[in-house]
Amino acid sequence: MIVTTKNKSMKRLGIFLFYDKDGIVDDYIPYMLEDLNKNIDKLVIVCNGKLSVEGRQKFEKLSSNIVVRENKGFDVWAYKEGMEYIGWEGISEYDEMVLINYTMFGPLYPFKEMFDEMGTRNIDFWGITKHYGSEDDWTGGNMKYGYIPDFIQSFFIVVRNKMLTSYEFKKYWDTMRPIGSYIESMAYHEGVFTKDFCDSGFISDVYINTDDLKEYTQAPTTYTPLELIKRKCPIVKRKVFFDYYDYYLRYNTGEVGLETYEFIRDNLDYDMKLIWDNILRTSNQADIKKNMQLNYILPTKFTEERPNKNAKVALIMHLYFEDLIETCYTYASSMPNYADVYITTNTEVKKNAIIKVFEKLAVNKVEVKVIENRGRDVSSLLVASKKILMDYDYVCFAHDKKTAQIKPFSVGEAFMYKCFENILGSKSFVENIIHTFEDNPQLGLMTPPPPNHGIYYSTIGLEWSNNFKNTKELMEKLGMKNVPLDSNKEPIAPLGTMFWFRPKALKTLIEYDWEYNDFPKEPNEIDGTLLHAIERIYPYAAQYEGYYPGWVMSDKFAKIEVTNLQHMLRQLNGAIFENGRYRYKHLDEIVYGVRTSITKNKSMKYFIKSKLRENLPPKMVNVLKRWKRKVYGR
Repeated sequence: MIVTTKNKSMKRLGIFLFYDKDGIVDDYIPYMLEDLNKNIDKLVIVCNGKLSVEGRQKFEKLSSNIVVRENKGFDVWAYKEGMEYIGWEGISEYDEMVLINYTMFGPLYPFKEMFDEMGTRNIDFWGITKHYGSEDDWTGGNMKYGYIPDFIQSFFIVVRNKMLTSYEFKKYWDTMRPIGSYIESMAYHEGVFTKDFCDSGFISDVYINTDDLKEYTQAPTTYTPLELIKRKCPIVKRKVFFDYYDYYLRYNTGEVGLETYEFIRDNLDYDMKLIWDNILRTSNQADIKKNMQLNYILPTKFTEERPNKNAKVALIMHLYFEDLIETCYTYASSMPNYADVYITTNTEVKKNAIIKVFEKLAVNKVEVKVIENRGRDVSSLLVASKKILMDYDYVCFAHDKKTAQIKPFSVGEAFMYKCFENILGSKSFVENIIHTFEDNPQLGLMTPPPPNHGIYYSTIGLEWSNNFKNTKELMEKLGMKNVPLDSNKEPIAPLGTMFWFRPKALKTLIEYDWEYNDFPKEPNEIDGTLLHAIERIYPYAAQYEGYYPGWVMSDKFAKIEVTNLQHMLRQLNGAIFENGRYRYKHLDEIVYGVRTSITKNKSMKYFIKSKLRENLPPKMVNVLKRWKRKVYGR
């Protein structure tokens, strides 16, 4: 088609780079290309690596020009091959050539607005945004200029006919060096393209002017995307929602992903499910949780009005310790009067004791069932309650919690307190949890944050403990393929096994044919069992089904958590800093220094010795022994 701008009619060629390790084409890509097709005459789709059957079918609705090639050379050689597919003679027939890739969501505003505006400018090549350079060559000496110049970002570059047909442009691509890494892609293409052609006398520009942000950040698309969107930038980079979180804390306070997401959701006509479907399939849940700030701090003393008054809600509770029945009843009383309550226990005597206390519970119904004493709370949920789970929209799962192997008992009781307060803190709080599920259709699991008091402090950073391998094996057994899993990134899991969930989000786990004899006999190991693998697999089951996990806290408990985290951070900083200066220069020195400073404390010395007497997994034992040898020399 011929596209008319304010200046003249332009015939455009588009070359789109696609890459996905599994060859899956998520719906955000056809959405973007459908709008692009309204502004171009011909589209060439270049796929690096795999392309699924369904992906090809989606692309065939957009273009008959599909090139699947070996995944080599990053976007640079994909663009090069796309140009070779058309040929230099064919390319010369176009007024503009658009080079675009898959690394963004959009358009948030119609591409036509951008093409019309840029059509009024007397330029030779242009892009959407600019990245600012630096005096240092962080490519390791690969940059021919010895520094990083300012450059138009290569995810979207448009070149006009004058430059397309130039000797310099053809030579640039004909002599392109092999690209084997992101650094080489930067040094040999993205970082030099703009300067090379501007130095050759060609004129460039960008659609979104960010020169006023140059002193704030070198990378506006990454660190100030909301400001760009407010300036009508038609795209947002995908990585804003799952990038390495340390980068964001280095330059701001971690608000970027959340603020950007909420602005798009509340102000623009873009289907947010397109974002969720892609990032949940391709990204680690720990990264998503941090960048999207998936923490729900909900009121305990007032209730937000829910849009759906007909939601079916249940509480499933496993009770084993008779002395905790009254405590569990108090928390169960937070359930709304329309809820159904199911309680499991392991003897008739306990059943009668439970009925005596719970018969006055003001809910729709209460059922108490005796089950086999094998699998603890996990079998209560996945075996005893399996048949009723999918009948409900939202379910709370809880159990009495007593950690008898840890003394004093107050430590384990505090863990129980943290779990219960953040799932059944009050009637208003429970109603607000239900409202939150209804307001966030892809929220699948809400769990209290992990414990961090007493000896549980070591949980932070060791969330997997001795359970990464058995969790991964369980995922394979359940057929949960391609869910991003990383032993260095924490699961957003209910450590303590008390949580709220949407049964649809745990469908794969629920529908598996679990039996009591699948679980270990009592007495159970304190770590490394199937029970501990299931405890960590809940959020991955949700992610596999296309839902995300998040943390939930009552406003009451959030006061405590904020104090605790600030106190702990202050202690860590005290170990890192000495006399107002850095005590350590490198990360490994900092880690060792923090551990040394902490473990020289007498209480921590006792902690190490006491932990070594417990039946801990080998990985934790080795870590503790290493600390002990380094600090105490034995």
